[in-house]
Amino acid sequence: MMVGVAGAVGTVPLQLQESAIPGAGEAGALQLLLAAVPLLITAVLLVGFLWPATRAMPIAWAAAVAIGFLIWGVPIQWLAASSIVGVMTALEILFIVAGALILLYTMLQAGALGRINSGFASISEDRRVQIVLLGFFLATFIEGAAGFGTPAAVVAPLLLGLGFPALAAVIAAIIGHVIAVTYGAVGTPIIVGLEAPMSEGRYPAAIAEGGFSGPSEYAIEVAAWAATYHALVGFMMPLFAVAMVTYFFGEERSLEPTKEVVPLCLVAGISFAIPYWAAAWFLTAEFPSLIGSMVGGAVTVGLLRAGYLVPDTEWTFPDRDRWSDHWVGDIEPGGEAMQGSGDGTMPLWKAWSPYLLLVVLLVITRAVDAISGPIGNPNNAVEFAISGLGTFQLGVVLNWNGILGYEQLSGGIGLVSVPGFWLLVSALAAIGIFGMSGDQVKAAWAEAGQKLVSPFIALVFVIAMVQVMLNTGTFYGIEGINASGAVEVLSQRDGNLWRNANMIEVLAVATAETLANAYPAFASLIGALGAAMTGSNTVSNLTFAQFQFTAAQQIGVPTQLIVGAQAVGGAIGNLIAIHNIVAAVATVGLVGQEGRVMRLNLIPVAYYAFFVGVITMLFSFVLFTDLFVILPFV
Repeated sequence: MMVGVAGAVGTVPLQLQESAIPGAGEAGALQLLLAAVPLLITAVLLVGFLWPATRAMPIAWAAAVAIGFLIWGVPIQWLAASSIVGVMTALEILFIVAGALILLYTMLQAGALGRINSGFASISEDRRVQIVLLGFFLATFIEGAAGFGTPAAVVAPLLLGLGFPALAAVIAAIIGHVIAVTYGAVGTPIIVGLEAPMSEGRYPAAIAEGGFSGPSEYAIEVAAWAATYHALVGFMMPLFAVAMVTYFFGEERSLEPTKEVVPLCLVAGISFAIPYWAAAWFLTAEFPSLIGSMVGGAVTVGLLRAGYLVPDTEWTFPDRDRWSDHWVGDIEPGGEAMQGSGDGTMPLWKAWSPYLLLVVLLVITRAVDAISGPIGNPNNAVEFAISGLGTFQLGVVLNWNGILGYEQLSGGIGLVSVPGFWLLVSALAAIGIFGMSGDQVKAAWAEAGQKLVSPFIALVFVIAMVQVMLNTGTFYGIEGINASGAVEVLSQRDGNLWRNANMIEVLAVATAETLANAYPAFASLIGALGAAMTGSNTVSNLTFAQFQFTAAQQIGVPTQLIVGAQAVGGAIGNLIAIHNIVAAVATVGLVGQEGRVMRLNLIPVAYYAFFVGVITMLFSFVLFTDLFVILPFV
């Protein structure tokens, strides 16, 4: 079975050994088809039939388990262990959602959210302006500081509090932050997601031959090219977010309300993109999103306060009684329910203080090594083993290593290092800041707890399915040339380094094989596939960075450009990442409408992927053809 791309003259076709993916010929084609079944079930039920994730995802998970057992030949116990990994990951994400909800309802009970809303209204009560300020600038800043789906979990409730329909709030928050995802959590998708896989196997030698000091320098340059793609395409995202909301949630489906704020949206996007791009090229991979959002936000707010870029007319949503039922969940937007019991005289700085504390804590715990190291270090935990189950660590982390006796499978929850912990700390601090009563605190926590049941069910099955698909094989890699001149991926059973390709890798490999020299146009979509399934740009990069590097070499184009497109694709995929959407809708009481969010977000996905693909082709074959020394497999 051919894998990768048949490329330029003189390159070697990338080929999988027959034993690498069980089955050949018709059997291999069947396996390829079946690898896509869990994704097809997800798309049909969620997007096509608009089923809630709580119903659709258990079916998709069961399909993945059946295919893994019957087609990949994976033992049931291994599939069960893989599902447990998914459950633990779901619990960590649910920790973030729980923290966001507890902070939200604490702010509501104290009346702080109502005061924040009036603060934004003092800048502009125009919903389009509020999308730019919160859905773009605040969301990109939080993404740069925290990642892990935190922006939508924080920003969507704030928009809901301003009176946005819940569905519109989620759409605006998710679309607005996509440009920042590649550098989320202070550069984690680059520092971990790219540098780690480029430090393995043959890749450090190939990178060194290309003139780099090592994988770290290479990853930083890849990140800079990713910022270039983002800047050229993503500066339109404020306009895109506004257009999506005004078109789908206005009096009538029209883009006329968007035209009036085109100057504001373009200034916002460009004022973000320029410092963002400059930070990626001339500073570091950790802070482009933080710098872009701070500089761009300051410029845009300053211009608005000075009277520039302010729309001549004020746009808002139709009257509440004209809203479609699916726009709203169990939390009523705006109004008294979203203002809380405050008296309206609270100083604005005081109302914002829990969120300001949150941002400071998130930045410090990620940017300061002396803090970030210890709070995520499993050595700072008590370890014990249970025969047949594995080894457990309990402390600053909750880790389960060697799940069900499989050393390769481990799961963990960062009890202190994840944003959920600091959201909870900020919520506890808010109790003292606002002098809340016991009844207020009890009401806030009870309301948050009620909202967690449905997303828990959805998240468990979403991520369990992903882990099953990933763990039907463990790794896809390259190990030199065989006697006939073909590059082989060898089976672990043969005593070599590589394992069978998993379901997601089979789909990516088949894509590359089919596309040949058109591959650069679709490289970002492979990254998007990884992120859509795992909800993580970091995991997408870890999974496909080596594959993208090899594919670039096979067709004779600069590897930085293709791996950079991979990093951008990981951001694109977050627009339709199932468990990110589940987490976001949970914070605004919209559980069950995940399919509608995915359906609407396919529009910005198509925009982003198309233009990144065009630019990647242009860069690869026209503008930067000699950027990297192409190396043979030796």
